[in-house]
Amino acid sequence: MPFKRKSRGRSKGEKGRSSLVQCSSCGELVPRDKAKKSTRRISLVDPALSKELRQKGAYLPTHIDTQYYCVSCAVHRGIVKVRARETRKHRF
Repeated sequence: MPFKRKSRGRSKGEKGRSSLVQCSSCGELVPRDKAKKSTRRISLVDPALSKELRQKGAYLPTHIDTQYYCVSCAVHRGIVKVRARETRKHRF
């Protein structure tokens, strides 16, 4: 059988079965190595107040929010772009 991608859409290599994570958008269970991970920092303080506190030299903690998306939701949200047939097999 021909295949589209060198990794077959996974990053597990020879590791066997990987754990499942839930898509943050649609709730589908996706293997952890196939899911697209999106992390962002969220401030726990109001932006107007945090600007004043930073000027005073205060340390503001941030919360790191990690979300996993299935491939179809990642394409829909623009996290992953659709690539041409030749470039699908190559990683950047």
